[in-house]
Amino acid sequence: MWRVIGQDKTLSLLDYSLRTDTIAHAYLVTGPRHIGKRTLALDLAQALNCDGPELPCGQCPSCRRILEGKHADVSITDPGSKTEIGIDDVRALQRLASLPPYEGKCKAFIIKDAEYLSSEAANALLKILEEPPQRVVWLLLVAEEESLLSTVVSRCQKLELQPVSSELAQETLIKSYGVDTARAQLLSRLCHGCLGWAISALADDDLLEQRSQRVARLLPLAAASLEERFSYAQNLAGHFSQSRRDRTETIETWLDWWRDLLLIRGGCRDAMTNIDYTTDLEEQARGLSLSEIREFIAGLCSLKESISRNVNPRLALESLMLDLPASTRARNAEQG
Repeated sequence: MWRVIGQDKTLSLLDYSLRTDTIAHAYLVTGPRHIGKRTLALDLAQALNCDGPELPCGQCPSCRRILEGKHADVSITDPGSKTEIGIDDVRALQRLASLPPYEGKCKAFIIKDAEYLSSEAANALLKILEEPPQRVVWLLLVAEEESLLSTVVSRCQKLELQPVSSELAQETLIKSYGVDTARAQLLSRLCHGCLGWAISALADDDLLEQRSQRVARLLPLAAASLEERFSYAQNLAGHFSQSRRDRTETIETWLDWWRDLLLIRGGCRDAMTNIDYTTDLEEQARGLSLSEIREFIAGLCSLKESISRNVNPRLALESLMLDLPASTRARNAEQG
């Protein structure tokens, strides 16, 4: 059975393709990080090699070996901490794709974070997709589709995964994972409909700790001096240059925080994300106008767009720090 939750449209399409033997040679699986792209890819790899009555059954030897990462015909390429997936990685996959399946019915090549393909690697993959080998399915998992070569995108059938509701996420955490209501409510807000993040946070306390550290660094900035803000921008720019994921998570944390400030000022507390920081948010919101919050959110969105275009992160962050509204306490200190 499919393990992905809340993606009925995509699963119906795949069920039909499996029943009618019309599986595409390549799929582009899109959606936010932790939405379930890797889980769906493994489920499809199971279905393509399953020996059970229901595809995927999850119980036959082939399904179990794929889930354990031991199946000879299922390969996962993950850039991990690397800045890109290189040409040598794709050539290695090409050599494997030229061989017939070894222990199953179909080979499945899963490329995680496919937007990290270098230009050379993407073009090499394009040649493979233009002349696809028999009994081979490619699964490209991307969170930022616009970063992937458009010609590669055009050679794939798109499977777009959508965030689930916080209510469904909370219900799943309680019923399927035995999480208490308060913790399930917090995780369901923080995951933004990406249930995989919430499940990962259950097993790895570092995820919540990293989020707490990001919040702890942004909290004092409203009352900080310009020198302190610029020092923060400099340190953050260094992290941004080292890790694309770090910059994405940091900006998303900022956007969540300022969205919560907007909701508080607008009287919509029920939709807040950072419900464990309600007191801090209410205190900061009291010293801000709606226009100030909206303008800074616009600045954050502009920062996100600028950095995606490789604008100098330090300059972009310093500009943002200049536009950061000061707290009431800081304003009073300046006037005094």
